[in-house]
Amino acid sequence: MAKDKTAYVCENCGQESPKWIGKCPTCGQWNTFKEIRIAADTGKKAAPTAAASAGRALRENKVLRLSDISSHDDPRIDMHDQELNRVLGGGLVPGSIVLLGGEPGIGKSTLSLQTMLNLPEKRVLYVSGEESAHQLKMRAERLSPHLDTDNFLILCENSLENIFEHTKEVKPELLIIDSIQTIATEEVESSAGSIAQVRECASSLLRFAKTSGVPVILIGHITKEGTLAGPKILEHIVDTVIQFEGDQHYMYRILRAIKNRFGSTSELGIYEMQQTGLRQVNNPSELLLTRDHEGLSGVAISSAIEGVRPFLVETQALVSSAAYGTPQRSATGFDQRRLNMLLAVLEKRVGFKLMQKDVFINIAGGLRVTDLAIDLSVIAAVLSSNVDTPIESGWCMAGEVGLSGEVRPVNRIEQRIAEAEKLGFSHMIVPKYNMQGFDRKKFHIELIPVKKVEEALRALFG
Repeated sequence: MAKDKTAYVCENCGQESPKWIGKCPTCGQWNTFKEIRIAADTGKKAAPTAAASAGRALRENKVLRLSDISSHDDPRIDMHDQELNRVLGGGLVPGSIVLLGGEPGIGKSTLSLQTMLNLPEKRVLYVSGEESAHQLKMRAERLSPHLDTDNFLILCENSLENIFEHTKEVKPELLIIDSIQTIATEEVESSAGSIAQVRECASSLLRFAKTSGVPVILIGHITKEGTLAGPKILEHIVDTVIQFEGDQHYMYRILRAIKNRFGSTSELGIYEMQQTGLRQVNNPSELLLTRDHEGLSGVAISSAIEGVRPFLVETQALVSSAAYGTPQRSATGFDQRRLNMLLAVLEKRVGFKLMQKDVFINIAGGLRVTDLAIDLSVIAAVLSSNVDTPIESGWCMAGEVGLSGEVRPVNRIEQRIAEAEKLGFSHMIVPKYNMQGFDRKKFHIELIPVKKVEEALRALFG
C-alpha cells in the first residue's frame, strides 16, 4: 500500500515545494511554507482517469472563432441593495462566485443575512459553519421581524460532501457559505481552515457554480496583517473579491471591490451600522461633513470621487511643535508617503517651515480616500492649523498638487462642482487647466481657478 506524501505550500501565493523553504522564491515572504498531506495515487488508477478526462474534454470542448462567440450579457440578479449592486457592477451574475472578506465583528454575516432576507422571490440556502440555527433565527428577527422567509433555508454544516447532498435536494437559486475557513472535505486529510482544505473546497464550489449556474457567496476571514486568510490562490479562483472595511468605533462601513471580472474595481458602497442592521447611505456627503467646524482652524473640505460617485469629505489637520526633537508625521485615511511629499512641496515652493513641527492628518468619518484631488485640501488644512486661521465656511476645493507646486487638473470636474453646489457651498477652488472650454453659466457657485499652490492659499487666507 502506497504511503501518503507530504508537500509544502506558501500560504501567501500558493507556491508548492517538495521540501520546506525559509523564503518563498515567488513572493519573497519569509516563513510562509506550511506542510500539507497529499493522498497517495497509483499509476494504474491515474492513467485511465487522465485518458478518460482527456477524451471527454476533446469531445465537449471545441475551437471557436472569436466572431462566432455570442457577446450578450446574462441578466444580473438584483440584490435590492443599491450599494451592493454598485460594487458588484450592477448586480450578481448567475454562475459567479463572490468572496466577501472583512475583520471579525465588522458585519460580514449581518450584510449577507440582511441582503438575502431582502430576496423573498429567490430560494436561498445559507450554510453556516460558525453559528447555530437558533443564533441565525434571532439575528434574522432583529433585522427583519415581519418579513416572509419561506424561501430562506438554513443549514448548519461543516462537511462539503453533505452540503452538496443538501444542495441537490433543495435546489437553491443562491448559495452562501459562512465561512469558507470552516468547511472541510474528506478528500483532503487536514483540519478545516488549512491551505489544502480552503483551496480544495473553493475549487469544488467553483465547479458547482459554473456547472449549475447557481451563484455562490463565500465569506472569508481576515488575518492580522489585513489580508484574506488562506492561500492567495483563493482570490485567483473566485470571480469577485469584495472587502468590508471600517473601524468598529465608527458607525460607517465601506464595501470596496478588490477584484471584479464583471465590473469596475473602483466602486464604493457606504453603509451605516444601526441597531436594526446596516442602512444604505445614498448621499454620503451629508454624513461625512460635520457642519460644526465654523471658527475652527485645520479643517478643509474637498470634493472627491470614488468610483463614479462624487462626495465631499472633511480633511482635518493638526500642526504643533515637536516635543521630542524628531517631528512626527501621521495620516489616518490618507497615504502617509503622499503627506510627506505635500509637506515638502509646502516648505520648498511656498516657504513655510515645517521641519520642527508635528503634522497629523485625518479624513473625518473613518473613510480612506485614494483620490488625488484632495491634495489641495490637505495643504490648506495643514497651513490653516499652522497659522491658526480658520477657512471661511462655504469654501471647498479640488486639485492635485505636483512636485513643482502646480495645481494639476482632475477628472470629472463638473460632477465635483455639481455636488458642492447641491450641498450649498458658495466658493470652490479648481485647477485652472480644467476651465478650458468649460461653461461656467451652468453653475451658480463661484469658481476660483488657480495654477499654483500659492494662488490657492492666497485666495483662502488673503
